[in-house]
Formats: sequence, structure tokens, C-alpha cells
Amino acid sequence: MLSTGVTVISDGVFKVDCGAVFGRIPKMMWENLVTTDRKNRLTMGLNCLLLQCEGRNILVDTGVGPKDNLRDKEMYGLVPSRLMRSLKALGLGPRDIDGVVLSHLHFGHAGGATRMDRAGDMVPSFPKATYYVQRAAWEDAQKPSVRQADVFRVDDFAPIAERGQLELLDGDCELFSGLNVVVTDGHSKGHQIVVFSHGGERIVYLGDLVPTPHHLWPTVLSSFDYEPERTMDQKHDILSDAEKRGWLMVFAHGNETRAGYLQRGKDNDMAYLRPVEL
Repeated sequence: MLSTGVTVISDGVFKVDCGAVFGRIPKMMWENLVTTDRKNRLTMGLNCLLLQCEGRNILVDTGVGPKDNLRDKEMYGLVPSRLMRSLKALGLGPRDIDGVVLSHLHFGHAGGATRMDRAGDMVPSFPKATYYVQRAAWEDAQKPSVRQADVFRVDDFAPIAERGQLELLDGDCELFSGLNVVVTDGHSKGHQIVVFSHGGERIVYLGDLVPTPHHLWPTVLSSFDYEPERTMDQKHDILSDAEKRGWLMVFAHGNETRAGYLQRGKDNDMAYLRPVEL
């Protein structure tokens, strides 16, 4: 664990079609910026955030997790989940996690929230944790639209409610001292980012509002976004705050770069990302 009480941990990587990643941006504008596989897929990180807050271990997002979905393995190039191994490397086990904040319930963020036990039943991965989800996100996952249905897996979240470990949130709030959630629901209904203040620094986990450093550009919007125009407006506001106030940004799907600061050059020209290793 870093002295700041903040650690980016990995559940591994997955591969997503570049057309979906970059949305309406033409291929000729991004093809020289990224490396793709033969299926035109970009390798993206499954990054989670571990926070120490008021003596608690709080996990933000859970990656894809250990599910054995053959279709997902093929489509997204999934490898075995690394989340528990990453926690173990920090000296933590599933029972050491006190809270789990899910930015939203898409499988790439909520998949590791549950697991299959020895009896073949789906159970929460973290038996002592309270799981924090926006009510709008929870309700959307129960009855998703046809367009959104493919990004939800009921087994990722249903056991949380069944075991009484779910706490639904209604809008922006402070969960613990210095740990706030802010609703940015352009990507999906009830999507929330996490803003954590600790040791004089502010860290913001951006979820799928700005999933990778490539999405720092205003017009780069994923085709998965529920309301793209709203995402663009929300992204502008959050990134403006991040630059002015010196926030450390954590990218949920950054691969080579998982975190960094947004800064400007001496001549106040275009903002650029200063990467940070976490």
C-alpha cells in the first residue's frame, strides 16, 4: 500500500473493438496512436482502486472477475482474473475489504463483485463488505434497454442484494470522511465517479466517464455511452476541475498509462497528461 493510502490494482486486461472505443472518430485519426490485434481490438486495462479510509479498506470497481463465460472470453480476449492475486500481494484477502464502490454495473466493472462458491452458487466476493451502487444504476440493470442489455450480467450483482450487502445511493454523497461519489450518468444511468481526498492530495477515479487517456480529447466518446452529449459536458467539467485543482486522475481502462495529472505548457497551450506510476 502506498503511503497516500491509494493503490491502483489490476484485474488484468481485456480487448475491445476500436470502433467501439473511439466511437464516431474516424479510423484514420486514431490508427497510428494505438496498437490493435488482428481483430481490430485494443488491449485495455481492468483497473480498480484500493483506498484506506478511516481504518477501512475500500475497493472501487472489481474488473471482470472470475466468471467462466466462453462468449465473453472469445469476444474480449479474457484471461484469468487477477484481482484476488493483486489483493494478496498487498497482504489482503476477501474478508479484509470493508466496502466496494461500483462506478456502475457493466460487466467490466462489476464482474469481480461476485464469485461461484464450492456448491456452485453465486455469492459476493467480499463477504464482509457493503457494496455501494447508485439506485438509478441498480434499477437500470434490472430492466436494461435492448441497446444496453449486452453489457450486464445478472450474476455480477444479484447475489449482493440477496445476501443483504447492497446499499443504494441517491445522487452525490460523502460515503466516508474524504471519500465522495459524484454522479456522471452520461455513460450509463447512475454512473458515478469517486473523489478521494487524503494527505493533501485529491484522487479521482473516472470510471467510464474518461476510461483511457485517449478519451481526454473532448470529442472521443465511446459508442457504449448512453447519452454521448451529456458525457461530453460532464467530462469537460470534471477535467477542468482536475486541471485547475491538480487532481490525480485514475483511468479505469488505461493500459500503458493508468494515472496522471492534466497540465498545460509554459505558453498556456493545449493541456497534456503527465503520467504517474501507481
